[in-house]
Amino acid sequence: MRCLLVCLLFLSSLPAVAQTQSPLALQNLNRAEALGADLYQNSGATGLVLVVVRDHQVFFHGYGETAPGSQQTPNDESVIRLCSLTKIFTTDLLAKDVAAGTVRLDDPLQKYAPQQSTVPTMGAPITLLDLATHTSGLSREIGTAPRRTPHFTYPDYATRWQWLQNTHLLFTPGTRALYSNVGFDLLSDALADAAHQPYATLLWNRTLKPLQMWETTFYPTPDQCKRLMAGAHNEGPCTVTENTEGSSGLYSTPNDIVKWLRYLVGAGSPSLPAQAADAHAVYLLPSSLVSQYGLAHAGRPSGIGLAWLHLRPNNDPSHIIEKTGGGAGFTTYIAIHPASHTALFVAATDGPPKDHTPGFNLYTASNNALLALAGLPPLPTETRKAPARKHMLRASRTHPVHHPAERRRAGRRKAHLRETAAL
Repeated sequence: MRCLLVCLLFLSSLPAVAQTQSPLALQNLNRAEALGADLYQNSGATGLVLVVVRDHQVFFHGYGETAPGSQQTPNDESVIRLCSLTKIFTTDLLAKDVAAGTVRLDDPLQKYAPQQSTVPTMGAPITLLDLATHTSGLSREIGTAPRRTPHFTYPDYATRWQWLQNTHLLFTPGTRALYSNVGFDLLSDALADAAHQPYATLLWNRTLKPLQMWETTFYPTPDQCKRLMAGAHNEGPCTVTENTEGSSGLYSTPNDIVKWLRYLVGAGSPSLPAQAADAHAVYLLPSSLVSQYGLAHAGRPSGIGLAWLHLRPNNDPSHIIEKTGGGAGFTTYIAIHPASHTALFVAATDGPPKDHTPGFNLYTASNNALLALAGLPPLPTETRKAPARKHMLRASRTHPVHHPAERRRAGRRKAHLRETAAL
C-alpha cells in the first residue's frame, strides 16, 4: 500500500505547467549580484558565496571575506562545508539504486544491518523510505558528542549501530516526521551494504566522478583545508568526516556546485544526463502525517521528498524544491525553481551576532531571490506560532546542536534574544 502511495505521489509531483527555458539575461545577472549583496548584508555573514544556474548559464559571486580579517573575497575555489546538503547526495544514490533494482524503498533497514544487530520496531519496521523522509521514529542525534570532537565526525559506524540496538522509537515509522541526522547516516550504511563497497567509494564512482566534482569529498587535503572558509568563531579542525557520510560531512567548492546544480536542473552535457525526476519528487504529503518537526526552516512544506522539501503546490508557478543545511559556522541552502530550470546555492559563514538584520531568514530570503530572478513575486509571509528573532545563519543545525562549544554559544544567543525581544 505504501509503495502504491509513493508511485501516486511521484506522478502528482510532475509539474502541471509547461517548463520554460528563459536565458539568464545580463540584466538578471546584474540583479543576481545585487540580490546576493542583500543576502550578505542582511545575514551579517563573514563571507557568502552565491551560485545561480539557469539552463547552461551560470552566475557566481563571492561577498565579504573568506575568514575574519583575511581581506580575501571568497572565490569559486573556496572550500565550504555542505552540512546537511550532504543528504541530497545520499538520496540521489538511493534513487539510482532503486532504479537499478539494487534496493527498494520499502526494504526494512534490518535487511542491511550488521550481523547480530537488531533494528527496533514500533508497529512497523523502519524502511529506507522512512529514513529518507525523516519519518523513521528516530531522534535527531544519538546524543552529545564527546568534548573537543571535531564537527561532523560523530558518531562513527560502530557507535550508531550499537546505539540503534538499544534505542526506543519515538513513534510508529511513517506516521510522523522528525528531522533526523542519524537516520541518514544509517541510510548511507544501508546503501554501502547493498553495494558491497564503502559508501565513499560508491558516491565517488556513481556521482562525483561522473559529474567531475573533483573537490567534493569527505577527505580534505591540506591545500583544501587552507581554502576552507571560516566564520567569526573557532569551529575546530578541518578534518576527515567520513563518519557522517550520509548526513552532513561533505566538503565542496562553488566550482563543483555549478556541476551539481546543472545536474539537478538538467543542464549538463549529453554525456552527463540530468537527475532522474523521482530523485526530487514528492513521496509524502504533510497532511498524511500526524505531525512534523524540524522541516520548516525555509517555509511550511507542501510535500516531502527524498531529503528534499517542496514549497507551494507543484502546479503553482512559485513551486520550489529545497534543502537546508547548517553547522560548524556555516549555513547552506539549495533551492530549485523547476518552471524556469533555475537553481540557487548559497553558503554563508557566521558573523558577529549583532551584525545581522533582526528577523532575517537566509533561507526564505534566498527563495525570494530565486523567484525574483524568474520574474515572480516573493512568497507570502507565513504566520508562525512563535515568530523567531533568532539569527537564521544559526537556525538549521545538524551535529552542532549537540556539540559542547555550540551549546555554550546557544546560551549566549538566548540571552541576546531576550535582550532584542524588548526592542
